[in-house]
Amino acid sequence: MPGPLPHGRGMAPDDVGTTPSCPEGFTVLLADYERHLTAERDLSRHSVRAYLGDVADLLEHLIRLGHDDLEGLDIRGLRSWLAKQQSLGKSRSTMSRRATAARVFTAWAQRTGRITTDPGALLASPRPHKTLPGVLGQADTRAVLDAAAVAADDGSPLGLRDLAIMELLYATGIRVGELCALDIDDIDPSRRVVRVFGKGRKERSVPYGVPASDALRRWLDEARPQLVRSGSGPAVFLGARGGRIDQRAVRRLVHERIGVVDAPDLSPHGLRHTAATHLLEGGADLRSVQELLGHASLATTQIYTHISTERLRRAYEQAHPRA
Repeated sequence: MPGPLPHGRGMAPDDVGTTPSCPEGFTVLLADYERHLTAERDLSRHSVRAYLGDVADLLEHLIRLGHDDLEGLDIRGLRSWLAKQQSLGKSRSTMSRRATAARVFTAWAQRTGRITTDPGALLASPRPHKTLPGVLGQADTRAVLDAAAVAADDGSPLGLRDLAIMELLYATGIRVGELCALDIDDIDPSRRVVRVFGKGRKERSVPYGVPASDALRRWLDEARPQLVRSGSGPAVFLGARGGRIDQRAVRRLVHERIGVVDAPDLSPHGLRHTAATHLLEGGADLRSVQELLGHASLATTQIYTHISTERLRRAYEQAHPRA
């Protein structure tokens, strides 16, 4: 008899020792779904792991409800699964993510003939609490980049690399993973455009300005050749040993560079938020910012309007005589 579903996340404490046996069909189903996520949707390993974990947890819940095939899954089963998550103290954002995972899975199952109806289409997501992301003011951003430029004045390869990374993150608002994945051919210096492959390998072109262009040129022409090794490949940004730089190193250097000046500590994602906010404050329209950031939905980009509105409200209250 097959064992528990292979979701790899471990059971909650009150479920330990009570996991029912897994029907062989569910094991095959998960394997087919993993192939779909990997080969057809081209998701990252992290995303595939998250989707599979949520779906495996849903199928275990279905087994507990007494069903051994997918046709037993209906909207009541989906809602009771989410209610179970809530009883275990899961956050609203986690529950929202799992509802999305369930809808994606049931849509695929119906499309491929594994179920006759799509119960996930009736499932609403718990609304996550939207929190305003931290950002740097324009003066603080200028101070951080000026400090990075001063640190690069000695001409050291790592100093020039760090300056190029800071300038490019702020100039483009790209994700740290997108930056680390950049290859030489993705940079078009004549047009000052970088080609980025975002989530789901969706390609977009993002422009960058003169300061980032100058920093990139110095890094690529003067510093990168000093770090290149036989295994460097086409990576734009290299680590101290010549390999493609990893995300942890970029996060560390961003914290270090921001820590040099008296500014709020931010991650690379904070620089992404900062770039989006400054674009909107400078008059960019929301659709353009959505395209630059690679957001699939305009609703994701709209959170940045809250930041600008809050700053406008504070300025109004301080300046208007009848505020």
